[in-house]
Amino acid sequence: MSTATQTLTAGDTRRPVAQPRVTVSGAIRVIGLTVWLLITLFPLYWIVVTSLKVPGSISRFPLEYWPSEFTLENYSSLLRNGGFGVFLENSAMVALVAAAVATLIAMLSAYVLARFQFRSKGAIMIAFLVTQMIPSFIALGPLYSMMADLGFVNNRFGLILVYIAVCIPFSTIMLRGFFENIPDALEEAAMVDGCSRFGALFRVLVPVMKPGIIAAFIFNFVNCWNELFLSVILINSTEKETVPAALNGFVSTFNIDWGPMSAAAVLAVIPTMVLFALASKWIVEGLTAGAVKE
Repeated sequence: MSTATQTLTAGDTRRPVAQPRVTVSGAIRVIGLTVWLLITLFPLYWIVVTSLKVPGSISRFPLEYWPSEFTLENYSSLLRNGGFGVFLENSAMVALVAAAVATLIAMLSAYVLARFQFRSKGAIMIAFLVTQMIPSFIALGPLYSMMADLGFVNNRFGLILVYIAVCIPFSTIMLRGFFENIPDALEEAAMVDGCSRFGALFRVLVPVMKPGIIAAFIFNFVNCWNELFLSVILINSTEKETVPAALNGFVSTFNIDWGPMSAAAVLAVIPTMVLFALASKWIVEGLTAGAVKE
């Protein structure tokens, strides 16, 4: 008896596995997404390829989409002579400290806004929302005057303070939604068992909210890492510059140093890519599923 006959014998309740059907709309969707992915990735590809070209081939016409000769001279000169490592250290220190402190303050303020009722609660939320609608460069003049009076110009601590203030409103709005999705019974049960309100917050709610907290921290870190205007206005000395300000320095009035600037851009992108790769699980969970555990 053949195999095909054996599978169709009486009493056999197995059903044939349905094969996926390729529809016209599905094929168009796949093609469209593929084209969009290529368009999105091409600028990153071009920056990487430009950073690996020899100086003479960068502006050569016709353009070389795949260079005939590769070199690491742009990277070596950038790290050896340009001191780009100092800029990376400055950005890492400023972004990490500002993102961590802003996330902690936003978590506490979001908890208060989600759990307590008081007279000015609505006004505070409106103020936080309004700050997201005003372009940041409008406040550069008054902000510089205030920071100069406080002695925080050309001071990384002053830049950190400004970044913290910029990151708190959106992070508070974001984390408030997570707190509102957590039942009050969780912390009430912890307080019945002897926890203080802070103990219930950090022992019960924070572990449940870990995806949202990580998502808020990464959002704050990326914003601080990529911010240009404030760092250019508040930092005047080269040894205290951050990565975006250093990249801006490659553009002069009559020339753009494409090779080293592309290499610097690649080095600047690596930390955020690594951070997203390591925390992608919590980012997706934090931005989609919320903080409630089933």
